[in-house]
Amino acid sequence: MTRAKRLNEMIMMVNRKKRFTVKELAQEFGVSKRTILRDLQELSGMGVPLYSEVGPHGGYQVLNERILPPIVFSEDEAVSIFFAIHALRHYISLPFVIEYESIRKKFYLNLSGDIRDTIDKMQDRVDFVYVLQQEEIPFLKQLLDAAIHQEVLIISYETSGNTSLRSIKLIGIYAKEGKWYCPSYCFFRKDYRVFRCDRIKSVEHDEKNAPIDLSNINLKNRFSILNHNKETTELYVELTKNGVEKFESINWPNIYLRKRADGSGFINGMIAKQDINFLSNYFITYGENAIIKEPFELIESTKEILNKVLNQYK
Repeated sequence: MTRAKRLNEMIMMVNRKKRFTVKELAQEFGVSKRTILRDLQELSGMGVPLYSEVGPHGGYQVLNERILPPIVFSEDEAVSIFFAIHALRHYISLPFVIEYESIRKKFYLNLSGDIRDTIDKMQDRVDFVYVLQQEEIPFLKQLLDAAIHQEVLIISYETSGNTSLRSIKLIGIYAKEGKWYCPSYCFFRKDYRVFRCDRIKSVEHDEKNAPIDLSNINLKNRFSILNHNKETTELYVELTKNGVEKFESINWPNIYLRKRADGSGFINGMIAKQDINFLSNYFITYGENAIIKEPFELIESTKEILNKVLNQYK
């Protein structure tokens, strides 16, 4: 291993460790302690803030913020990262302190001139189209922090023109179709609910409700865990070719799309009965491109909603 490569890997290693000793580094990189001491002196000269402690339990530690080693990108990697950051412009609220525009400018200005020219030419030729976020959400950072640190919050939540206080413990936050959502445990309902973040009007810490342990639940596995004890039923929906194309952008757990050779298909899987009203409204958006076959409750719920719409035009 060359010295330059060893120094680069040493920066990444000391970033991962809170404390380390010369002996540990020597064993890790297969060199002498004297060589490691010289390397540490060079790291210090490069600006890595190292602090040493003497004695039998002494060692080194990195002070303040961790230092990231230089990262080299290929031209294709640099362009793809730029456009990934550029796509965030559709969200006027993000759960980060620094706005995406600041990050995008810093990244752009540090690229070489020819790569900047490539990006300039591509900006009018390629785009990622999303639903534009309409509402500014000032509490995203607090909601994300509460999910990470497993804190209980009291939120003021607005639905149908009414505002109520809810105590919740968040699983996480996610963005979908221009809106932010936070699936959470609601102490008022004593069950799990998904809250629209733009309807949250205030946030404060709840010191009264004893926190429940949600450390094993995250955004990826929440459906399989939370629906484990809920009453479920089988879903079967026939789709035209256009219906298949519409559903292909959906990723629902336990529901699978099967395509036929002619482009049509069907979806099949298990759903929670409490989601029937939501699914009724969802499949109505397919119009004649979806025919619900099962369950019977979903068919009746969909007919009821359609009859209400028809009555509005009588």
